[in-house]
Amino acid sequence: MSVDLGYRSVELRSPDGRFGARIAVRHLVVVALLVAAALAVGVVSLATGDFFIPIPDVVATLAGGGDSRTQLVVLDWRMPRVALALMLGAALGVSGAIFQSITRNPLGSPDLIGFDAGAYTGALLVITTVGTGYLATAGGALAGGLAAAVAVYLLAYRRGFHGFRLIIVGIAVAAMLASLNTWIILNAELYVALAAAAWGTGSLNAVGWEQAVPAAIVLVVLWAVVAFLAKPMHVLELGDDAATALGVRTTRTRLALVIVGVALTATATAAAGPIAFVALAAPQLARRLTRSAGVTLSAAAAMGALLLAASDFAAQHLFAPTQLPVGVVTVSIGGVYLIWLLITEARRR
Repeated sequence: MSVDLGYRSVELRSPDGRFGARIAVRHLVVVALLVAAALAVGVVSLATGDFFIPIPDVVATLAGGGDSRTQLVVLDWRMPRVALALMLGAALGVSGAIFQSITRNPLGSPDLIGFDAGAYTGALLVITTVGTGYLATAGGALAGGLAAAVAVYLLAYRRGFHGFRLIIVGIAVAAMLASLNTWIILNAELYVALAAAAWGTGSLNAVGWEQAVPAAIVLVVLWAVVAFLAKPMHVLELGDDAATALGVRTTRTRLALVIVGVALTATATAAAGPIAFVALAAPQLARRLTRSAGVTLSAAAAMGALLLAASDFAAQHLFAPTQLPVGVVTVSIGGVYLIWLLITEARRR
């Protein structure tokens, strides 16, 4: 490793010198601080509740100590929720960064351009016909998200790919899918409709290890694929002609990025329901903190984890003992952020 203060960057290389990357010092510091803040919120969430546990005891329990009662509360009752909040927040942040990079637009988020709505439609069809099993719901969410992505992509493709057109088409598709989702719920059995509507707000209130473990396995695989696609994704931001000249297969790379981005969103939707605005806000907030030219995946993931963990903590304790769905909090925060983003973009133009 070498530090170049003139460029304010750190060069990381493998021991044999074959692989290396230059990373801005500010980017490393911001990501480290965001990760630390997200973990701190997670630890506070593990400590806070009807049965308060001192933070040193929480840390000791996480390290393998603690008595049986503390282990039960921290590891069995609260840890799945905190772990899912961190993982799903990171997944949504990365998904938002992927689509904002592809569209080259800060509004290019899966919850605005119909992919979240498609995943919700697929999950609803499974819930109202098969049942609420996690694997079936996850499969339905993934199929619905991919179907929505294919529809948006085909409708937006006109002699090439244009990000702004995809956003406009995606908003229209999202509106139609929202109407379809409402129709599905209204025509379902009462108890199924109530469960589907409650789940559709996006909630971590009833999750356990049965949701956290499968989600973690899927997300680890997807993050590995994202790491492989990160470099060609940033090359695509230069434009198709420049990317082709640099050896990137633009169509295949963009298709792979869309599939991975939808899979990240579908995984989060299957585990906790559609959680809005995290994917929209996390990449842009991270970009402003790092002062980078474009969105960065690691910073977006860290910011997403912090946003969802903090939102879930607020959802649990803001109106205690009543617990709100985390989607209610993210929508409230995201609405304010969206208004600010639209005003900022309008002023720039």
